[in-house]
Amino acid sequence: MQVFEAITKRRSIRRFKQDPIPIETLKKLADAARLAPSAANIQPLRFIAVVNPDLRKEMFPALRWAGYIAPRGNPPPGEEPTAYIVVVVNKDIARSDYQLDVGAAVENLILTGLEEGIGSCCLGAIDREKIREILHVGQNSEIESVVALGYPNEEPVMETMKDSVEYWKDETGRLHVPKRSLEEVLVIRE
Repeated sequence: MQVFEAITKRRSIRRFKQDPIPIETLKKLADAARLAPSAANIQPLRFIAVVNPDLRKEMFPALRWAGYIAPRGNPPPGEEPTAYIVVVVNKDIARSDYQLDVGAAVENLILTGLEEGIGSCCLGAIDREKIREILHVGQNSEIESVVALGYPNEEPVMETMKDSVEYWKDETGRLHVPKRSLEEVLVIRE
């Protein structure tokens, strides 16, 4: 799969098959995240892969899913993620612009996952203190986001945005995601 094809194919997945993701694959995803650009090459990010079923179950209520269509956008029972990668920022070395690092790292992780057949959903609406407690994350680290992972059990589609950015589900339960057109977001100065 070519990079641009992966970018156009990628959609957030919120329903997952229950097949486990091999540890080697999770290592590959974390490695892709690690290799992302980093402002001033500081590299303040750390990654926690959560595969233990009990920990996943404990983390699930600390995550908020698909705000526009909640609770209909939540993974239903039996279709929860089979792994999480938690993005953690080392506050002892991070600069004020570490969010740039996070975006690049998460996109690398997500696109590498897509190449491996893994669906993902990056979650920023999370209970950080609950996750800190569950995973025993020290106070010198900031929990930035959680990437939910698993083999997809849905196929969301992209729509050209008309009136709203809000995604929606049709009568069959298929998720539709509006995106602004290229003409709306690109200005070329010649």
